[in-house]
Amino acid sequence: MSVVFCGICPHPPVMVPEVGRGRDIEVANTKEALLELGRRINDSNADALVMISPHGTVFSDGIGINAVKELKGDLGRFGASGVRFTLANDLQLVRKIEETAGLRGITAAGIDNDLAARLGVSTELDHGITAPLYFVRAAGVRIPLVHVSMSLLPFHELYSFGMAVRDAAAALGRKVAVLASGDLSHRLTPDAPAGYHPSGKDFDQRLADLVGTADVEGICGFDADLLANAGECGLRAIIMMLGALDGVAVNSEVLSYEGPFGVGYLVAALTPGPQDDHRRWLEKLRHTALARAGQKRAAESYPVRLARAVLEHYYSERDKPFKPAEAPDEFSGRRAGVFVSLKKHGQLRGCIGTIAPTYNNIVEEITENAISAATRDPRFNPVEREELPELDISVDILTEPAPVRSMDDLDPHQYGVIVSAGGRRGLLLPDLEGIDTADEQVAVARQKAGIGPGEEVRLERFEVVRYR
Repeated sequence: MSVVFCGICPHPPVMVPEVGRGRDIEVANTKEALLELGRRINDSNADALVMISPHGTVFSDGIGINAVKELKGDLGRFGASGVRFTLANDLQLVRKIEETAGLRGITAAGIDNDLAARLGVSTELDHGITAPLYFVRAAGVRIPLVHVSMSLLPFHELYSFGMAVRDAAAALGRKVAVLASGDLSHRLTPDAPAGYHPSGKDFDQRLADLVGTADVEGICGFDADLLANAGECGLRAIIMMLGALDGVAVNSEVLSYEGPFGVGYLVAALTPGPQDDHRRWLEKLRHTALARAGQKRAAESYPVRLARAVLEHYYSERDKPFKPAEAPDEFSGRRAGVFVSLKKHGQLRGCIGTIAPTYNNIVEEITENAISAATRDPRFNPVEREELPELDISVDILTEPAPVRSMDDLDPHQYGVIVSAGGRRGLLLPDLEGIDTADEQVAVARQKAGIGPGEEVRLERFEVVRYR
């Protein structure tokens, strides 16, 4: 077996004594469990360690692997610059992982110093690596490291990448340990970093139970809304790690779980056993992904179906005029401002809209703005035809803007805002993730319009009907 050990490790810097300065005692169980994880890596006789972090260079359409000769990192940004690491990188394994991932249709990019400079990213080890590595090293682990970054690819492709790690290790005759670094919910308590949501505890309990039984389908089957509400950061890294165990029996043990700072910290050890063809999951995960996409597509509203049809026509027959199917009167018989938003794997891929109507009806407004969202959003490269099946589309139809007398009239969850000064106007839609106050909403709208914080502005609010 090329993969001899796997594990899950959290990464709160506060658990490192030089950072916590006494507060680390509040995560004593996590610290001891991480030391045990390190001891088990030693017992596995692994000769290389692959660590997957959600805080490295994260791509939406591929996977980044640190490709510098010597890996370095520290905890200086957390007040402990004396905690430093310098480790050998297993570059042969890095290149073989790139190769085997490519054979699976997954782009894995080795990021050396030149590429990092061009992308404006760092090759330094992030705290998703350095915080747990502190304890792994304290347990005596002294083997080369491969630093992999989490990706926003679909779950089945993340799982397939883990299989590529396994295949690469086998091709080189390496005995490899794979660790998934990730915290669980960040919303366990009212003073948690992301605020409180009851889904946080639900997610953590369910994930701990699923990890304890190595239930791959269950771990990959979480509802998207639950994940968003829980505010987790570790699931994707865990799925990548699980792929390295495909096709074998797994002995999984949760070594600890606690959440004293409103964030869930899980430590688990997963030891591979003999071949088990019943645990070959990739095709099942692909089938589930396709079935979910089909169900979601079947439930799409008319405005979303229209936007999707527009894009499919644009990328296949743009030289012919688009003729929409007969539209309901509420869309063909009235005018309104419309925003079309495109997301891919949960990340924004394009969003363009009109504050006030500019075409004859809402159908035409959606038609034009869908194409603009895909091809003219200056923040993104134009959408490629091959991406269309992966896009989630939403359409926001705006009400007429109304003047705002004071900030008390704003509610970022109910109303969008328009901020104007002279000929400059900035708009922000309502109910956006990360925008929780009217002050935040207005500040972002000012920034979008290029309006300084001290400039006098006119405020308007509007409501939207959001179609999915």
